[in-house]
Amino acid sequence: MNTENKYLSTLQWFIFLLANSIALPIVIGNVFQLTGAETSALMQRTFFIVALSSFIQAKFGHRYPIADGPAGSWVSIFVIFASIGAQQGLTMMETLQTLEAGLIVAGLLLFLLGITKWVRHLLFLFSPIVTGTFLFILAIQLSGVFIKGMVSMDRNTGEMDGVSFLLSILIFFFIIILSSKAKGRLKNYAILLGILAGWITFFIFGRGHQTISISADFIQIPEIFPWGYPTLTGGVYVTAILFTFLLISNTFAAISAAEEAIPNNKGQFHDKLNRGTWIGGVSHLFSAVFSTIAVVPLPATAGFVKLTKQYRIIPFLCACGIMVTISLFPSIVGLLASLPLPVASAALLATIIDMLGIAIRSLNKHPLNDRNVTIIGVSLLVGIGIMLLPEDIFNGLPYIIQTIGKNGLLVGTFLAIMFEQLWKPKN
Repeated sequence: MNTENKYLSTLQWFIFLLANSIALPIVIGNVFQLTGAETSALMQRTFFIVALSSFIQAKFGHRYPIADGPAGSWVSIFVIFASIGAQQGLTMMETLQTLEAGLIVAGLLLFLLGITKWVRHLLFLFSPIVTGTFLFILAIQLSGVFIKGMVSMDRNTGEMDGVSFLLSILIFFFIIILSSKAKGRLKNYAILLGILAGWITFFIFGRGHQTISISADFIQIPEIFPWGYPTLTGGVYVTAILFTFLLISNTFAAISAAEEAIPNNKGQFHDKLNRGTWIGGVSHLFSAVFSTIAVVPLPATAGFVKLTKQYRIIPFLCACGIMVTISLFPSIVGLLASLPLPVASAALLATIIDMLGIAIRSLNKHPLNDRNVTIIGVSLLVGIGIMLLPEDIFNGLPYIIQTIGKNGLLVGTFLAIMFEQLWKPKN
């Protein structure tokens, strides 16, 4: 790879890491009623943890160019706990301290399962049907997040900003056309070109504003436990244990998807899963200590890799190093945070297409007989159906039922695992 291509690849990876890190801290800030300064600090800490975790996973963990990012599955847990905490009379900060404890419990479990290699004894749970179901529901869940991100509201009228939405749709199709029809560099750097073109276009149309309050300090080291010290409760303890299985499924799916996306790079799957699991535990502990949303390997990275042909590890590591460095400078974080959310959301939505393709191919690895179709159908229908229910439908039910019942990804994946184990195929 020549120097110019290396720089462009590094820049494209950096933009991808950035785009995956912007939206969810703002969502959490809104849910927990954080001030502008608190949301800004959360975004800065998220950049730091995303880059650090991605680097150590690629260097010492699974050793693939797989971006770590704020976990959409954990965001759903944060949102659920915000609702439950309000019902129980807890302040938002007290609820966040409880969630810190949940991250620590899940992190310790992942570390133990990975470092002892016990995680390989759980591999029988993650058949192609389970992995495909997980990826399919995750793709649907993420598509909702990204499409909502593409829909911005006009600050003056309070109605949908039609111009921003139309521009984001054009960016989405621009990336799709480049990735499927273009050749050479235009094809390989479709995401980068789409985001840069969208960013410029939004500013031309006066839609480039992003309200984020940034610290006046020149350098700011991430604060330890800014939400306060963790508080462990029985409910979050049980939730974290159950959620650990979903996190293992996420890591399994991310590594499997990467193996499919990166040519001539299969082998030693068990070792990669062991290392990826215990490093994932370390990342969860970092997320708790620095009070951020937990980061996980993003299966959607496989879609980005297939779209851009970015197979090399060095540009990815360089991008992580750059992001760790700039996360210490609030003024630079503020500039990067001005990337319009509809632009980032449109670009990420384009990467979901290939991840959905990987899910469908995984579901097709076994014959679509009555047994397999029933397992897939029930798991997808229930999991996706739960995501469409009103948020307050489970209010008043026991704590654990609310936590599990509101999470369609968790329910759908567990249904697939349960049916696969209880309903054995005929020889």
